[in-house]
Amino acid sequence: MATRTNPTDVKQIIESESLTLTDSEIQAYISDANVLVTDLLTNSGLSSALMKSIEKWLTAHMIVSTRMRMAAKEGAGGASITYTGIYGEGLKSTPYGQHVIALDTTGAFASLMLKRASITAVET
Repeated sequence: MATRTNPTDVKQIIESESLTLTDSEIQAYISDANVLVTDLLTNSGLSSALMKSIEKWLTAHMIVSTRMRMAAKEGAGGASITYTGIYGEGLKSTPYGQHVIALDTTGAFASLMLKRASITAVET
């Protein structure tokens, strides 16, 4: 399936001058985001425009969480900066992922955060 978003759209929402990825590198992230959006949201009733937005924000989340770690606190000499916001794990770990959860009115992405693996022993 063709991707819904493109590197230019993704670059517009990532707030960083330090984004040094090429368009083809960004496209690799877009392809992965596309697979997840397609698997979770096909036949969900969401518009193609909304699915495109979710794919764009999910791509930004993937890039930031793997290539551009967000600082919780920075300092140099006597100067320091602490960022505001409450972050968790998974999609909740970046503002981009939090935006994905907010855009997805089906709750499919939010439910990914709830799934836990378990192991049950069966006596023989």
